Amino acid sequence: MDVVWTSQSNPGKQVMLSVACTVVGLVLLIGYGDYVSHAGTNGLAGFLLGALLLTAGVAAYLASSRQTVVVDPKARRIIIDDLGRFGRKRRTIAFGDIAEVHIGYLGKASNLVEWYYLALKLRSGENYPLFAPGRFYEGASDRATLTGWQRRLEEYLRA
Repeated sequence: MDVVWTSQSNPGKQVMLSVACTVVGLVLLIGYGDYVSHAGTNGLAGFLLGALLLTAGVAAYLASSRQTVVVDPKARRIIIDDLGRFGRKRRTIAFGDIAEVHIGYLGKASNLVEWYYLALKLRSGENYPLFAPGRFYEGASDRATLTGWQRRLEEYLRA
Protein backbone atom coordinates (compact mmCIF):
# COMPACT_ATOMS: atom_id res chain seq x y z
CA MET A 1 0.00 0.00 0.00
CA ASP A 2 3.03 2.30 -0.41
CA VAL A 3 2.20 3.27 -3.99
CA VAL A 4 2.31 7.03 -4.55
CA TRP A 5 -0.76 8.22 -6.46
CA THR A 6 -0.10 11.22 -8.72
CA SER A 7 -2.74 12.95 -10.81
CA GLN A 8 -2.51 16.07 -12.93
CA SER A 9 -5.15 18.48 -14.21
CA ASN A 10 -5.53 19.45 -17.85
CA PRO A 11 -4.83 23.19 -18.22
CA GLY A 12 -5.27 22.94 -21.99
CA LYS A 13 -8.98 22.29 -21.53
CA GLN A 14 -9.18 25.16 -19.04
CA VAL A 15 -7.65 27.51 -21.63
CA MET A 16 -9.95 26.21 -24.40
CA LEU A 17 -13.01 26.92 -22.25
CA SER A 18 -11.77 30.40 -21.36
CA VAL A 19 -11.04 31.22 -25.02
CA ALA A 20 -14.51 29.99 -26.04
CA CYS A 21 -16.16 32.23 -23.41
CA THR A 22 -14.03 35.18 -24.52
CA VAL A 23 -14.86 34.71 -28.21
CA VAL A 24 -18.60 34.29 -27.61
CA GLY A 25 -18.52 37.31 -25.30
CA LEU A 26 -16.80 39.42 -27.94
CA VAL A 27 -19.27 38.31 -30.62
CA LEU A 28 -22.19 39.29 -28.40
CA LEU A 29 -20.60 42.61 -27.45
CA ILE A 30 -20.00 43.48 -31.09
CA GLY A 31 -23.36 42.15 -32.25
CA TYR A 32 -25.28 44.05 -29.60
CA GLY A 33 -22.88 47.00 -29.24
CA ASP A 34 -25.59 49.31 -30.46
CA TYR A 35 -28.17 47.73 -28.17
CA VAL A 36 -30.36 50.86 -28.25
CA SER A 37 -31.31 50.12 -31.88
CA HIS A 38 -32.14 46.51 -30.91
CA ALA A 39 -34.85 47.62 -28.49
CA GLY A 40 -37.32 44.92 -29.49
CA THR A 41 -34.77 42.09 -29.44
CA ASN A 42 -33.46 42.31 -25.90
CA GLY A 43 -30.31 44.00 -27.15
CA LEU A 44 -29.26 45.14 -23.71
CA ALA A 45 -29.49 41.57 -22.40
CA GLY A 46 -27.30 40.34 -25.29
CA PHE A 47 -24.77 43.11 -24.66
CA LEU A 48 -24.62 42.41 -20.91
CA LEU A 49 -24.33 38.66 -21.47
CA GLY A 50 -21.43 39.36 -23.82
CA ALA A 51 -19.75 41.54 -21.20
CA LEU A 52 -20.24 38.82 -18.58
CA LEU A 53 -18.83 36.08 -20.83
CA LEU A 54 -15.87 38.22 -21.88
CA THR A 55 -15.04 39.01 -18.25
CA ALA A 56 -15.43 35.37 -17.18
CA GLY A 57 -13.32 34.16 -20.11
CA VAL A 58 -10.45 36.54 -19.39
CA ALA A 59 -10.58 35.76 -15.65
CA ALA A 60 -10.62 32.00 -16.35
CA TYR A 61 -7.63 32.35 -18.66
CA LEU A 62 -5.66 34.26 -16.04
CA ALA A 63 -6.63 31.76 -13.32
CA SER A 64 -5.85 28.62 -15.34
CA SER A 65 -3.07 26.50 -13.89
CA ARG A 66 -1.62 23.03 -13.86
CA GLN A 67 -2.55 21.32 -10.61
CA THR A 68 -0.73 18.21 -9.50
CA VAL A 69 -2.09 16.12 -6.64
CA VAL A 70 0.27 13.64 -5.00
CA VAL A 71 -1.16 11.21 -2.45
CA ASP A 72 1.79 9.68 -0.62
CA PRO A 73 0.69 6.85 1.71
CA LYS A 74 4.21 6.28 3.04
CA ALA A 75 4.63 9.92 4.12
CA ARG A 76 0.89 9.99 5.03
CA ARG A 77 0.15 13.23 3.27
CA ILE A 78 -1.42 14.82 0.20
CA ILE A 79 0.49 17.53 -1.66
CA ILE A 80 -1.44 19.84 -3.97
CA ASP A 81 0.83 21.88 -6.24
CA ASP A 82 -0.66 24.67 -8.38
CA LEU A 83 1.56 26.18 -11.06
CA GLY A 84 -0.22 29.16 -12.58
CA ARG A 85 0.45 32.39 -14.42
CA PHE A 86 1.18 34.24 -11.20
CA GLY A 87 3.44 31.72 -9.52
CA ARG A 88 3.22 28.48 -7.61
CA LYS A 89 1.06 27.60 -4.62
CA ARG A 90 1.59 24.44 -2.63
CA ARG A 91 -0.56 22.94 0.06
CA THR A 92 0.17 19.88 2.15
CA ILE A 93 -2.60 18.02 3.98
CA ALA A 94 -1.56 15.39 6.49
CA PHE A 95 -3.69 12.24 6.56
CA GLY A 96 -4.31 12.88 10.27
CA ASP A 97 -5.97 16.22 9.39
CA ILE A 98 -8.65 14.52 7.28
CA ALA A 99 -11.86 13.67 9.14
CA GLU A 100 -13.97 12.42 6.20
CA VAL A 101 -13.89 11.93 2.44
CA HIS A 102 -17.05 12.51 0.40
CA ILE A 103 -17.85 12.82 -3.27
CA GLY A 104 -18.87 16.33 -4.26
CA TYR A 105 -20.86 17.16 -7.35
CA LEU A 106 -21.21 20.14 -9.67
CA GLY A 107 -23.53 20.40 -12.65
CA LYS A 108 -26.71 18.81 -13.94
CA ALA A 109 -27.27 15.66 -15.94
CA SER A 110 -29.95 17.47 -17.95
CA ASN A 111 -27.45 19.96 -19.39
CA LEU A 112 -24.77 17.27 -19.87
CA VAL A 113 -22.30 18.96 -17.53
CA GLU A 114 -21.35 16.79 -14.60
CA TRP A 115 -18.19 17.06 -12.54
CA TYR A 116 -17.39 15.06 -9.46
CA TYR A 117 -14.60 15.65 -6.98
CA LEU A 118 -13.43 14.38 -3.62
CA ALA A 119 -14.54 16.67 -0.83
CA LEU A 120 -12.21 16.44 2.13
CA LYS A 121 -13.69 17.41 5.48
CA LEU A 122 -10.71 18.46 7.58
CA ARG A 123 -10.63 18.23 11.38
CA SER A 124 -10.37 22.04 11.47
CA GLY A 125 -13.88 22.18 9.93
CA GLU A 126 -12.60 23.30 6.53
CA ASN A 127 -13.89 21.62 3.39
CA TYR A 128 -11.27 21.14 0.67
CA PRO A 129 -12.10 20.06 -2.90
CA LEU A 130 -9.58 17.52 -4.17
CA PHE A 131 -9.51 17.03 -7.97
CA ALA A 132 -11.57 20.23 -8.14
CA PRO A 133 -14.25 20.80 -10.78
CA GLY A 134 -13.14 22.88 -13.73
CA ARG A 135 -9.60 21.53 -13.53
CA PHE A 136 -10.49 18.81 -16.03
CA TYR A 137 -8.99 15.81 -14.28
CA GLU A 138 -9.26 12.72 -16.47
CA GLY A 139 -12.26 10.69 -15.27
CA ALA A 140 -13.78 13.44 -13.13
CA SER A 141 -17.07 13.34 -15.03
CA ASP A 142 -17.63 9.67 -14.18
CA ARG A 143 -19.24 8.88 -10.82
CA ALA A 144 -17.86 5.31 -10.79
CA THR A 145 -14.30 6.62 -11.25
CA LEU A 146 -14.71 9.02 -8.34
CA THR A 147 -16.14 6.27 -6.18
CA GLY A 148 -12.96 4.30 -6.90
CA TRP A 149 -10.82 7.32 -6.01
CA GLN A 150 -12.76 7.74 -2.77
CA ARG A 151 -12.26 4.09 -1.80
CA ARG A 152 -8.56 4.26 -2.69
CA LEU A 153 -8.01 7.37 -0.54
CA GLU A 154 -9.99 5.88 2.35
CA GLU A 155 -7.81 2.74 2.19
CA TYR A 156 -4.69 4.91 2.34
CA LEU A 157 -6.11 6.80 5.32
CA ARG A 158 -6.92 3.56 7.21
CA ALA A 159 -3.50 1.96 6.60
